[in-house]
Amino acid sequence: MALNRRQFLTGGLAVAATSMGLTACGGGSGGGGSSDGTADLQFAWWGNEVRNKNTAAAIDAYTKANPKVKVSPQPGEFATYWDKLATQTAGNKAPDIIQMDMAYIAEYGKRKALLDLEKYGADVSKFVEGSVDSGRIDGKLVGVNAGINTPALMANPKVFEKAGVKMPDDKTWTWDQLREVSAEITAKAGGGIVGIGQLFNDAMLSAFLRQHGKELFTESGLGFEAADVVPWFDMLVAFGKAKAIPAASVITEEIAKSLDQQALATGKSAMYMYWSNQVEALNKASGAEMVVLRFPSVSGKATDRKAWYKASMLWSASSRTKYPEEAVKMINWWVNSPECANINLAERGVPPNTEMLAAVKPKLSPAQTAVAKFIEDIKPELANTPIAPPPGGGKIGDIMARQQSDVLFGRTSPADAATKFVDEAKSNLK
Repeated sequence: MALNRRQFLTGGLAVAATSMGLTACGGGSGGGGSSDGTADLQFAWWGNEVRNKNTAAAIDAYTKANPKVKVSPQPGEFATYWDKLATQTAGNKAPDIIQMDMAYIAEYGKRKALLDLEKYGADVSKFVEGSVDSGRIDGKLVGVNAGINTPALMANPKVFEKAGVKMPDDKTWTWDQLREVSAEITAKAGGGIVGIGQLFNDAMLSAFLRQHGKELFTESGLGFEAADVVPWFDMLVAFGKAKAIPAASVITEEIAKSLDQQALATGKSAMYMYWSNQVEALNKASGAEMVVLRFPSVSGKATDRKAWYKASMLWSASSRTKYPEEAVKMINWWVNSPECANINLAERGVPPNTEMLAAVKPKLSPAQTAVAKFIEDIKPELANTPIAPPPGGGKIGDIMARQQSDVLFGRTSPADAATKFVDEAKSNLK
């Protein structure tokens, strides 16, 4: 799930809200499912080859233990997942269980498209402190944290070696030093390889803003003004001029690619911005053992990074489900059962349930063990957790990508791009 691709909700969810009559628990209020536990659940998620395999195995294990429950899997790619979900929701055909993202949980939750999970017995009693409220919208738990992750830079040591460039010290580097290292790799590696294939997305903008005392979003809306992001667009230009990042046309093409086709996985970049839980899939796709690096800071001190833990994704249920108890029972099993934890391990992020984390730690792959250690190591570098984007806020990455493309192609200046970006981002907030 690299954040360089956003397929956003347009009018679909608004239609869904109207057709649903804005009922908080449309399906649950219609009878509460079967009396004997029989259910036919549709289960939707986005993922990669590793996640798809794990999820299928977990579903199989659950249905064997619960023979009255049938589960129809709906796997998808992140790039098309949200358009499909918006269409399904608009037509009152949303999946019963939905893998949800922080970018959209407020959009769906505030329009009452998601079930109040606590009403039907969601159990988050053993979760790490602070890992539950990310799924709470307007006081209702509409998403259960599926895993803890954090934004990071993935580095392919094979490409560093090919370029003859030393792996950087991620505890002391600045954004300027990241540019310098990336440009050096591009110059020395040859073969069309670049230093960093993806950096300029909404997650890294959030990090950059936080290091300058701002936020991507606040409770009242957008947390920054145009003047705050001019330096961001200036930095983009500097990276482009140094050839630290790909050409504008290549970046545009990269947006549409799946993880296994992206530059880091194919050996065409030394670094790439991903979320920490994606290491396993990247290793499998690339045949390399990726190194997880901290993103830079302005000061060169890791403790000034303003890092954060994120719900890698969440488990939600449609408010229109015919089987609210059965849907929540399966979600509970997913996050609280050793059987499921041993199947999924840390692919969706470090388990937020402390008992499940302890149970799977000995079984984690070397890559997942390294990520779990990374998550632990950065605790002194954490700041407050960013709030969920408000309705319409999930589009910010796509808006930013368009303006950045115009800057890289020379169609607009950083200052003009910053103004257009902020104006459009504000206009999308509902």
